[in-house]
Amino acid sequence: MSNDQPTPGQPPEDDPFLKKPQHPTPPSAGSPYGTPPPGEPPPEGPPPGGPPPGGPPSGGPYGSPYDSAPPPPPYGGYGGGYGGGDPLAGMPPLAETGRRIVARIIDWLIIAVPLAIVGIPFDIYTRATDGDSDFGDTINSYNGGSQLVFQLITIVAYLAYDTVMTAKNGQTLGKKWMKLRVAMLNDGSTPPMNASLIRAVVLWLPALICCACLWPLLILILIIIDKPYKQGLHDKAAKTVVVSVAR
Repeated sequence: MSNDQPTPGQPPEDDPFLKKPQHPTPPSAGSPYGTPPPGEPPPEGPPPGGPPPGGPPSGGPYGSPYDSAPPPPPYGGYGGGYGGGDPLAGMPPLAETGRRIVARIIDWLIIAVPLAIVGIPFDIYTRATDGDSDFGDTINSYNGGSQLVFQLITIVAYLAYDTVMTAKNGQTLGKKWMKLRVAMLNDGSTPPMNASLIRAVVLWLPALICCACLWPLLILILIIIDKPYKQGLHDKAAKTVVVSVAR
């Protein structure tokens, strides 16, 4: 046994805790998982549990060329929301105008036919069949009689139908049968109740109160000429679009 003693304050050469000079090692180009720190053997395979779907995670355990990979698309694939790119990126195609017209006629009939039956006790056909009554008599009867009640019922029926159905899954029965759906412009989601109500009020209320022919025609013209989202006044008010769906 050697009697040589190490110099005080200096560790022996075979001291396992002796710090060796560390030199940076360039990352290995042959491994997608990068180069391990000095003193640690390189990984022989993917991390425990296997690589995640789509390849190693960004950065890997030791740094990786995947660091510069672009982030995943937003949830649902419906564009980037407000302030992003085109809100329609990733959405289904916008609905054809002809199919929207057919869907609207179907919805109108679904409500109008039952209302026509309900309106019989309210004498809503009196003005159309009574040729002797003048305009003043009709107005007086309207303001003080059952026809006002029936018009309120009509307004509630149209607004409730469109609001509830749209807020449920974006589809009235007409839109469902024509394979259309109402979607929020910013992210493609189903319109919430408040947006659905705004949309229904702008769509139906003026037509039911004073402009039965002019208002639907105005909305149709705007849908045809509006670019690029084909929005009617009701769509613009609620920030919605109508798109085609597979089912």
